[in-house]
Amino acid sequence: MARWIDKLEQFAVDVILERRYGKRATVFRWFLSFLSFLYNPIVRLRVWLYKKRLLQSYELGCLVISVGNLTVGGTGKTPLVEKLAKELSTAGRKVAILSRGYKSVPPPLWERLIAKLKGSKEFSPRVVSDGEKIYLDPLHSGDEPYMLAKNLKGVAIITGKNRVKNGLWAIKNMNVDTLILDDGFQYLPLKERLDIVLIDREFPFGNRHLLPRGMLREPKDHLNRADLIFITKCDGSNLSSLKEELRKFNNHAPVIESIHKPKYLFHVLTREKEPLEYLKGLKVSAISGIAQPESFEKGLKKLGAEVVYTKYFADHHWFSEQEILRFMERSKARNAKAAITTEKDAVRIPTTKPFILPFYFLRVEIEMLQGKEAFQSILFDSISPRRKYRISYPRKRTVSNGLINSSFLTGRCEKTSNGF
Repeated sequence: MARWIDKLEQFAVDVILERRYGKRATVFRWFLSFLSFLYNPIVRLRVWLYKKRLLQSYELGCLVISVGNLTVGGTGKTPLVEKLAKELSTAGRKVAILSRGYKSVPPPLWERLIAKLKGSKEFSPRVVSDGEKIYLDPLHSGDEPYMLAKNLKGVAIITGKNRVKNGLWAIKNMNVDTLILDDGFQYLPLKERLDIVLIDREFPFGNRHLLPRGMLREPKDHLNRADLIFITKCDGSNLSSLKEELRKFNNHAPVIESIHKPKYLFHVLTREKEPLEYLKGLKVSAISGIAQPESFEKGLKKLGAEVVYTKYFADHHWFSEQEILRFMERSKARNAKAAITTEKDAVRIPTTKPFILPFYFLRVEIEMLQGKEAFQSILFDSISPRRKYRISYPRKRTVSNGLINSSFLTGRCEKTSNGF
């Protein structure tokens, strides 16, 4: 059943991205366009209701930074979340990352039934990591939260749909003073926060259609909620036309140019590192289950690799042993000398059996090309007690719908010696 759903999802993605043609694809495209027509007023109404406070939102009394985008996947949020968490943690902040845990497996039914039978009113989130120990595997945490947990020491990772409850729990039980919302631009129940929005240089608005016909989660003019805009995957080319278009929707947020820079290769099994020079002139195969696999393949070619075989799966696809075995056999048949995947995909690849080819993931980190000073200035201003978010003041009111009392939220937000 799961494999059938994956195939259907991949077909839908191919139709949306104009990779599929024919009668079935055309009819499906018309159907998706009709759904997008209905989706537009719904998403606008939702944002308006939160703006007018007709839907309730909450302040948590500490620094909240949201990292998200307008489109579905592919902009490179996770490396920026990791960079932010590292810098803030190094500066003395106690950081927790709140993630939805997309496509993670929920707790077993029997565990949920026992919890209900016990009648426990105390909320308990899914803690992937407390900053010291990892408690959940990739299947139960989600690929991105697990990857962050492996790369970040001293930073808590918590997953779940209700990030208000998760944030309050982290503040009370982990004494955190900084929350980072991974993929949080559309999560409106949390207010008084810094919104960072990522825009892919190559596909800034996807195919410019709203979901489900396109990749836009919200209309383009909703970009006006952003406090900071990151243009990702820059290559040094002129971005004046893109910036001009962005300014039509947001004329106040600083625009940062950034690049997702490859650092090294990491063996999936042995954990050995290889320098990027290893790829030069090497025949490789590529496998991925990400939103924009073409970008990954293009990056390998830029590093000098000769890509002789590629295999794409739907975003967040969980690979089976048979799929990996077939991929390896076909790669070897095309004389590939190594197989390459992404870091996010690597946590979803079964490692119970040895591979017939050296298997690496490409480690990538985000770097700012232009606008670093503006980024640091805004981040420092957000941490300052004078910031409009009022993060240094306790909240006296009690949050409704059964959440814990928030009078303990003190928001420790003093300046530190290094500007954070």
